[in-house]
Amino acid sequence: MVTDSSSRRAKWVLLAYRLPREPSTPRIAVWRKLRRLGAAQLLDGLVALPLDSRNREQFEWLANEIVEASGEATLWIGELTSAAQERELAAQMAAAIASDYRALVEEADRIREESPGSRRRSLSRLRRELRRIRARDHFPPPEREQAQRAVDSLAAFVEEIVA
Repeated sequence: MVTDSSSRRAKWVLLAYRLPREPSTPRIAVWRKLRRLGAAQLLDGLVALPLDSRNREQFEWLANEIVEASGEATLWIGELTSAAQERELAAQMAAAIASDYRALVEEADRIREESPGSRRRSLSRLRRELRRIRARDHFPPPEREQAQRAVDSLAAFVEEIVA
């Protein structure tokens, strides 16, 4: 008898899609949207996100856009067969986000050297970027807190200079 230990496994929403080569605009738009969502590229034309109502809805919208662009799209709900595979996929997604957070920390350090007038605009831009990264951060790496501290520190620095 085979027991089902999958109840402890996370569920994933998968989008399998194919778009025509030409025109390239829809393919580029899909790629950008997948990046903005933080989707894991499993294979060419197969992406995944942890299952929640937001991610499922985003993939449903994207699938509709793909079909409207003369492509094919199918949504799946699934789970990995082993905890090791699940950890590996989560680690890959966290590593991709971690590099974005590290770049944000470097940018915060660079902004300190700007002229006082441009620091405020740069801080606002950096806060928006942090929100965008967090929106696609499904498995927060330690760099998430480092980035938050860097932005908070920069905000305190900018306020200190103004006061």
